Amino acid sequence: MITMMESGAKMELFFVRHGETAINREKRLQGRSNAPLNKRGEQQAEQVRAFFAENGVRFGEVYASPLKRAEQTARIISGEKAEIRKDDRLLEMDYGPYEGARLNDLPPELIRFFQDFIHNPVPEGMESLADVTRRLGGFIECLKETARGSVLVVTHAVAMRGALEYLTPESHGSFWPIYIGPCSVYHTSFDGNRFSAPKEVFSLAYEPGV
Repeated sequence: MITMMESGAKMELFFVRHGETAINREKRLQGRSNAPLNKRGEQQAEQVRAFFAENGVRFGEVYASPLKRAEQTARIISGEKAEIRKDDRLLEMDYGPYEGARLNDLPPELIRFFQDFIHNPVPEGMESLADVTRRLGGFIECLKETARGSVLVVTHAVAMRGALEYLTPESHGSFWPIYIGPCSVYHTSFDGNRFSAPKEVFSLAYEPGV
């Protein structure tokens, strides 16, 4: 059994990226597209459900992005009877005019941005990284005031990076380039004053670009 619970913690917070969709499989920027999970994505969510069950984690509160793939992932993990609270602050980054772009045929300005998230500007029409971090931070601050026990949050890859950046101000952007695969799980504890450093506690096989 993996020990994740912090002694004296008031809240155990688990961020999970949604499972795979057909758009992921096609290696396209998914953003705000509302595709459901494919069969593989459902299986990935089942693996996360089993992981939490094996570690004795039961969720008192469940939150998800309102997009289908996130809500479906949350449902599989938490069970049919769980109340899933949908929150727009958990939406994926808005890619604007680049929504649906193929990863092997990106325009030059988007390639430059992805090569160095910290120093290269976000292409025009896309949501800024600062805005992603700000809205995820607002969500986290609300949880600090109300949530207790184990909390599940199902969101998206860039949104998760924004949450990790907010939770780790000293990272100075180091989370933006990391790979967060389908159904990867990050954990942090809140003791009433501060969050512990977030850590990845579950991941599936590495698939670049998915």
